[in-house]
This record gives sequence, structure tokens and C-alpha cells, in this order.
Amino acid sequence: MRFRIKVTAVFLAALSGVTGQTTRQSASDFWRVAATAPALSEEIQFTNGNARLRGTVYLPTTGNRLPAVVVLHHAELPTRDANLYRHLCEGLPAMGIAVLVYDRRGSGQSSGNLDKADYETLADDAVAGQHALAKLSRIDPKKIGFWGLSQGGWLAVLAAGRSKDAAFAISVSAPLVTADEQMRFATRNLLAVRGYSQSDVQDMLAARKAWIGYLHRKNSRDEALEVLRKAEAKPWFEIAYLPKASQLTNDPEHDPNRKRLDDDPIAAVRQAKVPILFLYADSDPWVPVGESMKRLQSLATELPNIQYAVVDNANHEMMFPGNETMQVDHEATRKEAPQAPTYFMLLASWIARHVAN
Repeated sequence: MRFRIKVTAVFLAALSGVTGQTTRQSASDFWRVAATAPALSEEIQFTNGNARLRGTVYLPTTGNRLPAVVVLHHAELPTRDANLYRHLCEGLPAMGIAVLVYDRRGSGQSSGNLDKADYETLADDAVAGQHALAKLSRIDPKKIGFWGLSQGGWLAVLAAGRSKDAAFAISVSAPLVTADEQMRFATRNLLAVRGYSQSDVQDMLAARKAWIGYLHRKNSRDEALEVLRKAEAKPWFEIAYLPKASQLTNDPEHDPNRKRLDDDPIAAVRQAKVPILFLYADSDPWVPVGESMKRLQSLATELPNIQYAVVDNANHEMMFPGNETMQVDHEATRKEAPQAPTYFMLLASWIARHVAN
């Protein structure tokens, strides 16, 4: 009996490995199989002015004359490895659509100076990416469009209007008001969700008004400096997206903030003659969705190339809304990715219709 037990023990040990070391397996190891590769990928380089931009093209494993999408960046997610772009890189190739995601100028492996770049320059970077894609043998140059979320959504529309041969544009969670209007809306909400009083909110908005007023020569630099110095002493200053008094320009007419805050997204929509899809979330504290929808509804009466929808149960990044704190943390933001099923369905169905033969 003792011999049998010893033999059995040796046999079981042999099953676990000839070295005598045991290997542990989870239950799922017995049913897990390798997934089908969703896409092929290849590196790409292209230039716009003195900026050399590097990116990755994701392609379906088969097919030619493929439509393609150029991805434009969320302001806080400048590199191609952000989780926000993963659903495009994996999902669209499965639909037979190629995707280009690149590092924004001045980020990742791309050169160039972001601080000196206006919105038009960033849009032209994407147009340069479109033309680089058009040279690939498997891509249909007549079926390349743009996708962007937040600031990227506004840039996607701008790029579609500046390109001579874009096919479409998809704008997600991008306001149809000026950046100044959007930031007033967002910072008001930001202070409110962080527990600041209405008096604090009004003080913050007054500081923003004095700053913007100086940029437009509506009030003096001294007045703006005084208001900003007072604002710096407030506990909410660090989340108000305001410059410090020491950072206030001496040349407001050429300050890059002035142009960025004044750019009119409606003008960009009118310039883009291609089909455009606007998608918004029903729980977005960063963007005035109600006002944007009013403007879209008015525009749609004269511009038949526009379609739009508000996605149920979604926030700014098309994730499920939770206990909203409007927290902007770089590492946390890099991990965020869309979750709302309706968003995926609307995106897929619209883009399939507009790139079909």
C-alpha cells in the first residue's frame, strides 16, 4: 500500500512538470483560445511644415480599396496609445475600414511645437495624415474621413473643410459654441461639483471676463492683472483654467489664446461640404450640449449633410456616467474609453452607410 501511494505521488508530480516544479492553472485556462487578430498594423510618417508626425495605421487583414479614418486628438490625450482610440483601431478594421492614429505634434514620437500651433495647423496635420494614407496601395483615396472627440471633434470638422478631398467627418462631444463659451460652461460646473459656492463661481467668471476682456481690448491690462492676482489667492484658482498674473501677455492681439477662444465652430461646419455626424452625450458637464443641439437643429434646415444624435447614459468620453467629479488626472484619463452601446451602434451604422460602395 505504501508503495502504491509513493508511485501515485511520483506520477502526479510528473504531470506537473519534469523539473518537479508545480505550475498553477486557472479554471479559464481550459477553455481560453487565441482571438482572431482584428487588424494588421504598420508604422507611418508624414510631415506638415517643419513637424514630422509619426503614427500607426491599422488595416483589415484582407481587402483593397479600403475606406479609412484619421483620428484627431482629445486635448488631454495627445499620443496614439491612449485607450480612448482603441475602439477605433480594433473595431473599424473589423468592418473593413482602416484607421490612422498618430502622435500629436510635440508629443510622443512626433516633432513640432504645440504651443505655437493654432487649430488650423492641428487640422492641417490631420489633412497631411489623410494624404499619407491616400498613398498606401490598399486605401481608397476618395474614402478617407476624420474622427475626433472633444477638441478633436471640432478639429475633425475643421480638417474636413480645409481638405480638398475629404470624404466625411465625425465629431464626438465637441461644442458648437466658441471655446470661451464652452470654458465658461465647464468651469462653472467644475466649481459647482467640487462644492464651491455660487459666490465663488461668480468670482471665477468675473476673473475670466476680465482676462478675455483684456485680450479684446475691452478693459485695461492693469484691471486684468488686479483681478487675476485676487483670483490666484482663491482655493479654486488651480481648477479655473486661468493664467496667473505673471503669465498675462503684453501683446493681446497676438496672444494664441485669443484666437483659440474666438474660433467659430459654426463657420467650420459651413465650410465642410462632406457628410458630418455629430454625437453628444446626455450627461456631459464639459460641453453645453443643449445649446449645441439648438444650433445644429437650425443648421440642419439649410445643410443636408448634417446628422446628429444625443447618446443616452453617457458622459463626455462616452463612458457610463457615475459620480461626476470632473477630475482631470493624466493617468486616469489615459485609461478612459467609450462604453455606451448606443454610441458604438450609431458610429458603426453611420460610417458604414457613408463609405459603402
